[in-house]
Amino acid sequence: MKIWRFLLMLLAFSAFSGVSDAAAALIPASWNTYLQEADKKGAGQMLLVLTCAAGKSRAQLFCLEKKNGQWQMPLRPMSASVGRNGIADPEMKREGDGCSPCGVYPVSLAFGYDATCSTRMPYRQVFADDIWVDDPAAPDYNRLVKQGSTRAKSFEHMRRHDELYRNGLVVEYNTDPVIPGKGSAIFIHFWGRPFNSTAGCLGLPKYHLNTVLEFLDPQKSPFIGFFRLDLRQ
Repeated sequence: MKIWRFLLMLLAFSAFSGVSDAAAALIPASWNTYLQEADKKGAGQMLLVLTCAAGKSRAQLFCLEKKNGQWQMPLRPMSASVGRNGIADPEMKREGDGCSPCGVYPVSLAFGYDATCSTRMPYRQVFADDIWVDDPAAPDYNRLVKQGSTRAKSFEHMRRHDELYRNGLVVEYNTDPVIPGKGSAIFIHFWGRPFNSTAGCLGLPKYHLNTVLEFLDPQKSPFIGFFRLDLRQ
């Protein structure tokens, strides 16, 4: 696929140069569909996540920012991973399907184990009793709550016994409104092992995750877009 080869070439280019104007000039016209969706939502920053085909969890992340009315790429492309079953077809995302959700969504809250984090995003320290409800039958489905305040039968601990959620960001997928069973707990977090797939989140190496945390600016309305190249219009 020509566009995927182009992205790999762009990644190789970025490894040997300080990406700024040169990379900005290389933003392909085929991304216009993705960026138009971000424009409609008023985004000033865009985390563009692309996979090459259905069912693929390996991805590339492109951090884009609008300056003087034009989208630019101020950071180098990054290796990333998505759900173990790739990116879901539009309208097909379901709880527990192992897919990341196709489309463009706000990035809102940063979270982590420590009291502070090097980010401009709103930040919340998570504790042992902080959970994210993934029980579609629960009234607080797809919400961050205290464990003692819910009757949910299924949930995810936000302070895990590993480093996956040491720091992360919340993707506002299926949060307004919340539709039971359409998927929950979509985050940006550490991938654990190189290219290790996720349950539907975006996984990144720690260095790149820290870079994204520092890059995002809530004043610029950051969004994330998950897309498969075989779904582009």
